[in-house]
Amino acid sequence: MTSRKELLQKLRKGIETGDPEAATVVNEAKYIQHNPRTGEGSLGLADLFARLAKTNPRVTFVRVFEDGDFAFAHNEYDFAGVEVAFEVFRFEDGKAVEHWDNIQMKQPPNPSGHTMLDGETAIVDLGKTEENRELVTGFAREVLVARRLDRLDAFVADDLIQHDPEIADGIAALRASLESRRSDGSWRTIYQQVHRVLAEGNFVLCMIEGSKDGLHAGLYDLFRVADGRIVEHWNTVSPIAPRSEWRNSNGKF
Repeated sequence: MTSRKELLQKLRKGIETGDPEAATVVNEAKYIQHNPRTGEGSLGLADLFARLAKTNPRVTFVRVFEDGDFAFAHNEYDFAGVEVAFEVFRFEDGKAVEHWDNIQMKQPPNPSGHTMLDGETAIVDLGKTEENRELVTGFAREVLVARRLDRLDAFVADDLIQHDPEIADGIAALRASLESRRSDGSWRTIYQQVHRVLAEGNFVLCMIEGSKDGLHAGLYDLFRVADGRIVEHWNTVSPIAPRSEWRNSNGKF
């Protein structure tokens, strides 16, 4: 039986090849598309693949995970420019029936020299999946959404490895980023709602709605956990298109 990870990779490779056959992974009768700029069903995907194939795209899978009915991936896309993406699919009976993503243009290395995609890739501690999911969910809700920065030490290792393009390694740099404000006094980054938390072993992905620099955005954060603490972090920030530009009515989340 083909794994959900393999199905995800077959589907996304269709972007590179332009082969509409890749869209057969989708159950068109049930498919719910949450990328506001993509049309519904396999026809919408076939149109997307055909358009992107003209840019000689390259799709690189850096990390691919599976969590129950879900598969999710951390990818690099090279279309007309290089982008970093999180892709999430829900499957039923071997077919993709729902899709979410969060994509950002790839940025230069951060102050500690890390890129948005390098770092650990090995999936371990499968027996701790639920424990790690609970830890990261608590962090997202208490620290990110509720802004309980006094709780930061309870979740994050002092020597956190950071892949956010704006932030250096370490818990102190993360705290400073979470405390940063815009010129009008408002927070630079606002985490409003945790919509979904997916996990496999030592990796946990949070799909969060919020804003960055005043723009309504999807905030996807991937964490690696070791010894009961968050030890590594990757993310993408993707502004949500105005409703007038949506090609489906399902919403980002």
